[in-house]
Amino acid sequence: MQVELETVCGITSELPQHEILEVAFWGRSNVGKSSLLNCVWGRKNLARTSGEPGKTQTINYYLASLPTSADGKRSDGASTNGARDAGSSADGDQSTGASGNRDLYMVDLPGYGYAKTSRETTKKWMTMIRRYLETSQALRVVFLLIDSRHEPTALDIEQFRLLFSLGFNPLVIATKTDKLKKNEKAKNIARIRRILTAEAKTILGNNSDEEIDLPVIGFSATSGEGKNDILEYLDYFIGLFTQAD
Repeated sequence: MQVELETVCGITSELPQHEILEVAFWGRSNVGKSSLLNCVWGRKNLARTSGEPGKTQTINYYLASLPTSADGKRSDGASTNGARDAGSSADGDQSTGASGNRDLYMVDLPGYGYAKTSRETTKKWMTMIRRYLETSQALRVVFLLIDSRHEPTALDIEQFRLLFSLGFNPLVIATKTDKLKKNEKAKNIARIRRILTAEAKTILGNNSDEEIDLPVIGFSATSGEGKNDILEYLDYFIGLFTQAD
């Protein structure tokens, strides 16, 4: 995957508007967001990683190109399992340019819950993030990262509710699964899905007939588990976004 940091926006910056898909990555500080992005990109340190939380203090726009080949598979060999067809027309895949690349912005948002950040700064960060979530014309998907070793925290649930109330159906990534035993991993991921599904139903109203489909991807930056799942979702949403245009 080709990727480059294109735009960095601070608290007072004017946020860019794009004509190609934006997908955002969000989670509490030190949940493993930078490690996930580097793993998905196949890069070591394009997104800065640190043992100290709170490193991402700006909204960072990374322009990424997912390479594809004529047989409908990415150059890494992973099939999109039909997801690409959702964004295709009778004339072929509209989101694939002459180079065969499918472009999107992967947007890295500041983490929440950093204890050493002042309340005033935290409030400014949240105002900036909410402004982005509410005004971006190209944002369609938010990947919400939650530590697989624990239940969603109160802040995780608060941000999940915010996203859901703004019309997003967050795609949840349970990070650091390599730190769990096999039986623990399945149990913890199921618990995360159950808790957040209940929250979504509460937001919609207990009498709602709307079906809740809350994907939860187990992910490890160490083993690469979940990487292909994330890439397939990116491929799928590029197709949907292009078809909508």
